[in-house]
Amino acid sequence: MTSLAVILVSPKNPGNIGSAARAMLNMGARDLRLVAPRCDHLGDEARRMAVHAAELLERARLYPDLRSALADRDVAVASTARERKNLPLPRPPAVHRPLVAGANAPALVFGPEESGLTSEDIALCQASVRIPTGEYASLNLAQAVLVCCYEFLQAGETPSIEYRAAPREAMDSMYDHLQEFMLRVGYTDAQRAPQMMRQWRSLLDRARPSGREVQFLRGLLQQGLWAANRAPSGSSSTQKADAPEDSDRT
Repeated sequence: MTSLAVILVSPKNPGNIGSAARAMLNMGARDLRLVAPRCDHLGDEARRMAVHAAELLERARLYPDLRSALADRDVAVASTARERKNLPLPRPPAVHRPLVAGANAPALVFGPEESGLTSEDIALCQASVRIPTGEYASLNLAQAVLVCCYEFLQAGETPSIEYRAAPREAMDSMYDHLQEFMLRVGYTDAQRAPQMMRQWRSLLDRARPSGREVQFLRGLLQQGLWAANRAPSGSSSTQKADAPEDSDRT
């Protein structure tokens, strides 16, 4: 699978970027993406640690945020050492091997060295991984990249699935549309919308709809918005059904 992209979010140390590029090259991954890097990924330290992977540094693409870096991906797997409320539990990388193998454009996402990915970043991904370790669980960024790339690229063959899921750009646009719809019809309010959207993302991301199916869903949302905009003022609030409550909502 040569289509696997490795995305480093806000990396701080140029040596870590170079080492991550070397780990990628070892395992056969060549698509390096950097989100708002805080150092020079083409500097001497990065090149020295990359060794023969300097070309990956030179070809690396830079993005202002994770959403734009994932726009052309159909599956994204986040690396995290911690469990997050209302987000999928991190599993060992091998568990998600069939998911990645069945994708056309998968991505591995790693967070800043000192803090890791935010919950908002992880919510943009369809799965999360935690590398099993001993009592001392802190891994260097390049070590994590190496282990995950090994699991998804080298550790045994998993038959690929002949199916093309919608890219993240299409999915994220649908989620924007869905949130607009929910707010307009009174299904939720601005305060609860972010948490509710995480639940909808989890549900629909598991389904992995195709691009055509995404358009099908957006057609329904658009028709619903059209009908809501034609309704007499105040009518939506009198007929509003109760939205399901989250039992562990804060």
